Amino acid sequence: MEIVRLRSWSQFVKATDGLQGWAFRGEVSASWPLASSLSRRLRSYCPEATLWPLREERALRVFRRKAHIHLRDTATLDDDLRCLALMQHHGAATRLLDFTKSPFIAAFFALEEAAGDAAVYALNTPLLWGLAPNFDPTLTRDRVDPRKRGNFARYFLPNQYPLLWFGEPNEMDARLVAQSGLFVIPGVLGGSIDDMLAHYPSPAPLLRKFILPRRLRAEAMQALYRMNVTYASLFPDLDGLARACAYELEVVWPRLIDDYQTKRNA
Repeated sequence: MEIVRLRSWSQFVKATDGLQGWAFRGEVSASWPLASSLSRRLRSYCPEATLWPLREERALRVFRRKAHIHLRDTATLDDDLRCLALMQHHGAATRLLDFTKSPFIAAFFALEEAAGDAAVYALNTPLLWGLAPNFDPTLTRDRVDPRKRGNFARYFLPNQYPLLWFGEPNEMDARLVAQSGLFVIPGVLGGSIDDMLAHYPSPAPLLRKFILPRRLRAEAMQALYRMNVTYASLFPDLDGLARACAYELEVVWPRLIDDYQTKRNA
């Protein structure tokens, strides 16, 4: 993994401008490994790794048995990737990692709640597209595609193949569309994405980590606000609008301050 420590917001803009077709993910802490929420939860509370496939399969089964109560169209539950995406959307721990095709959306998620140095990871998906892991070159992206019936259970649930797949569900929800989103899915839980990428022979680094120092946050968030990259645009519902109000506390135009102070002094 290539690590780039940024000195300015403009440097981030310039550095990512040439990464056409790459996928990006923001992390609020530069010290966090690039791992799924399911990996983190299992490592923290269920350390017996041999039982992880059983636990993941059970969580999926329970969700499928009960989610129909809240759905008008239950066809989503029959599609593994769409079902996992629905779980992820509503807060479940899954092996999916949310990525985006926009470096600016990734930067927003990295910086909006950052208390220290944040990070944006850039995955070279154009190069990774044609690669297969060296331990089994037949496990191409197309062969392990979890959108194909039975493939998630065959290549991912067993937790045996340190491979990666990336892409979108056959049908995307409103949030995924708004965020220019896609998913990266590791074949093994417990490790990080760069651990998995080590199994892919490549002429160039497949993963780049941009470290955004805390001091860049104010300038970056102002720039993103002007681009309309906010919770309200990325989560096009009432929840997103409410979350967007947090940053509105930071954005107060000088004229409003002058008017407020004038009224107080009157």
